[in-house]
Amino acid sequence: MSETPAHSRRDAVDAITDQWFAVRPELETGPMAVFGRIYRIARTVGDEMERAYGRHGVSRGEFDVIGTLRRSGEPYTLSPRQLSATLMLTTGGMTGRLDKLEKAGLLYRQPDPHDRRGLQVVLTERGLEVADAAVEAGLEVQRAALADWSPEEVELLGGLLRRLMATV
Repeated sequence: MSETPAHSRRDAVDAITDQWFAVRPELETGPMAVFGRIYRIARTVGDEMERAYGRHGVSRGEFDVIGTLRRSGEPYTLSPRQLSATLMLTTGGMTGRLDKLEKAGLLYRQPDPHDRRGLQVVLTERGLEVADAAVEAGLEVQRAALADWSPEEVELLGGLLRRLMATV
């Protein structure tokens, strides 16, 4: 007896849309199925990534800060305002993360030489090491989630999600 491929098996989202169909058969629940799965995938993979980052001593939100500094390129320096805008955080939320990361020795703040009232956030050597290790750990989680997909399927899905994202 052959086993049903995972992508063909019914899942929890099917159960939800089936229930809606039973009580409201006129509803088109296709969008509910799409976004229900996107949400569940993001939550499941996000939780796995949180654990992967945690093995390197940072939370997902903290990784977002040091990862943003790392990918900004040398000298791995941004203003708190630039970080807040990139990460869509309030200044209060950003300050808390910066305080914790500075205490851990992953970054430091210094006066901005171009603006006497401003600050710059600088990734330390240790922060660079943690960012590099954590990004690799997070990518491994993502690769594992897509292990059964061909490169062409991954590219197609990425393009479809980009198209969806452009409309919301």
